[in-house]
Amino acid sequence: MDDDRGLADFARRWTEAERLGDVAALDALLTDDFTAVGPHGFVLDKKQWIDRYASGALIHDDFTWEEVTVRRHGRAAIAVGVQGQQSIYDGRDADGHFRVTQMIVADGADWKLAAVHLSPTACRPGPEA
Repeated sequence: MDDDRGLADFARRWTEAERLGDVAALDALLTDDFTAVGPHGFVLDKKQWIDRYASGALIHDDFTWEEVTVRRHGRAAIAVGVQGQQSIYDGRDADGHFRVTQMIVADGADWKLAAVHLSPTACRPGPEA
């Protein structure tokens, strides 16, 4: 596995799956023991993360993953970046920018997301931030 190319491909596939709310793709991209810490401190497991899309509660008009830095640690990697979204959650505006930390682990020839932590930020990506 070409790790750098594989991680770049993982980031592209994850961003697209989140933007589209692609339940099947997210199921394949997340580890079975995936854990998310949301921007207000709540914790979701894999099923709860995916169910936000399956139920139709979360819809993105736009979803970006920018200013990403990746540090490799053997068969794992930590990615830190800025997630931007124009979204509706449960009928309410859920637009925002979040500083995100991802823990990505090698699973055979693939990379999978094991954990994610979102922190709200007023900063938009780019040099003017």
